[in-house]
Amino acid sequence: MPEYKFQILCTKLLDESTIHKAADRSINIDVISFIEIENINSPELIQKIQSLQSEKITAIFTSVNAVESVAKHLTKKPDWKIFSIGGATKEMVLRFFDEKSILATAKNATALSEKIIAHKSVKELTFFCGDQRLNELPETLFNHGINVTEIVVYKNILRPVLIEKDYDAVVFFSPSAVNSFFSLNTLPINTVIFSIGKTTTATIQSYCSNMTITSEWPGKEQMIERVIGYFNSNKISA
Repeated sequence: MPEYKFQILCTKLLDESTIHKAADRSINIDVISFIEIENINSPELIQKIQSLQSEKITAIFTSVNAVESVAKHLTKKPDWKIFSIGGATKEMVLRFFDEKSILATAKNATALSEKIIAHKSVKELTFFCGDQRLNELPETLFNHGINVTEIVVYKNILRPVLIEKDYDAVVFFSPSAVNSFFSLNTLPINTVIFSIGKTTTATIQSYCSNMTITSEWPGKEQMIERVIGYFNSNKISA
């Protein structure tokens, strides 16, 4: 068994290659998902998506789950224009749509809304989202005279797990995962928290005062790189 200097809990699934990369730097990562994604497969939703695939809409995607949920119901490649969060969400968009379809990407909802507003000709948008979507994006666009039609294509279901192990750090990627985790658990004050986005961080801070390192980029690999960098640069001699 290898000896690890640091124990990390990641609340979202990771590629094995990412886990092995951390292990090579004396960091063990346990992966436990605290939420379950349930795609909505109702006849009404399927009919709605398939009717839209023949229209020239402008769509918004802010999560991988939304892209996957929509794509599974498409029977042909639609002629849509797309605004998307970057990182893994953009990569998923490119699996199902042409790159020329993407009007703009951004690292978070705030930056994406600014880019959408900058496209003066855009007045109607279709936002494919989950049932726990944040208010910031649609509210900002509405306040700038842009009509947003929301279509909920998946559900976030909380799956709390009681944790009995102490970790040097915990990594969160969404407010839903934070709420699920803290519904059963607390953290020692010296546990460092890594968070994606200011909204996730705000949710964390409603539960604890632990040191929280926030990243605005949504990629899992980039976040784990940050974890590796933090522990190897700051605590490798501990």
